[in-house]
Amino acid sequence: MKYALVFGLVLVVFWLWRSSRQARANDKTQNSIPKKSDSYPKSTEIVACAVCQVHLPRIDALTGRRGLYCSAEHRQQADD
Repeated sequence: MKYALVFGLVLVVFWLWRSSRQARANDKTQNSIPKKSDSYPKSTEIVACAVCQVHLPRIDALTGRRGLYCSAEHRQQADD
């Protein structure tokens, strides 16, 4: 009878330890997944700079008379 009681107690402690460990793991994965509102829109168009051909999101590109540019210097260089 004494061994059954000790075995039951060990099972309960193991079950509590494992459930708390799984709860912490679930909290970590939920916190590490970025929310969609924190990132760029669902579909981000990638464009190339007309001068240096560097690729960047369209929302970060600068518009000039002859295309899209990665910086103000490249826009000025191309428009002159």
